[in-house]
Amino acid sequence: MIVAGCDVGSLTAKAVILNEGKMLSYAIIRSTARPEESAHSVMEKALEEACLSFDDIRYTVATGYGRDNIPFINDAVSEISCHGRGALWLMPGVQMIIDIGGQDCKAIKLDKDGRVVKFTTNDKCAAGTGRFLEVMAKLLGLSLEELGTLSAQARNPMDLAAACTVWAQTEVIHHLNNGTSIEDITAAINQAMAKRVAMIANSLGVERNACITGGVAKNVGVVNYLEKLLGVKLKKPPRVDPQVIGALGAAVLAYERLERNKEC
Repeated sequence: MIVAGCDVGSLTAKAVILNEGKMLSYAIIRSTARPEESAHSVMEKALEEACLSFDDIRYTVATGYGRDNIPFINDAVSEISCHGRGALWLMPGVQMIIDIGGQDCKAIKLDKDGRVVKFTTNDKCAAGTGRFLEVMAKLLGLSLEELGTLSAQARNPMDLAAACTVWAQTEVIHHLNNGTSIEDITAAINQAMAKRVAMIANSLGVERNACITGGVAKNVGVVNYLEKLLGVKLKKPPRVDPQVIGALGAAVLAYERLERNKEC
């Protein structure tokens, strides 16, 4: 019984293929301007990895901002619910999810049965999202991975006064012109990011059994600073890229709904 989950976000599209509740494959691509094209392309990639075709899929659930524009799905579910379900499937007992995506940041609290009981998201500013890190990495001529690892070598980390991405760029340029080391600047960038995310998480009340998902979970600098600010060790999804948790949750929901339909 093969099912799929497809998460079309503003920056990336993700797909997960499950068979009888076991993961066969997943894929991540850069989103295009047309959600339906992004969904089709990422599904094709995941299906090819699993040596399957669209005809093999029994049920597909979509999530993400583009979920309502995908023609081949059976159902669409909010990303909040899908992230909660995907995180719980990988990490049983998790009570809180901090998801940092390309254009938004979410903090989600789950009850003992894995149901979403409370959540909050960032405002429209990009400062607490992956987009902030992309802008800063490009400004410094670094990869996103380098932006995370170099901050561990900082000797005199300073604070970025500006919360806005645009003004933060001006501040970074100022520090570069004054001869501040790249390592100290990357530390400041990651700290600024972590502070914004910590504010969002703290607004719900931080749980000890918490995890971090989304592309920014791969930035060790942000994660390390965030753990210090929150006072907890954040779990990372095992066996999969942390960006696919929403798509995984959608696939798990697809499997569960197909199982219920069989019982009726």
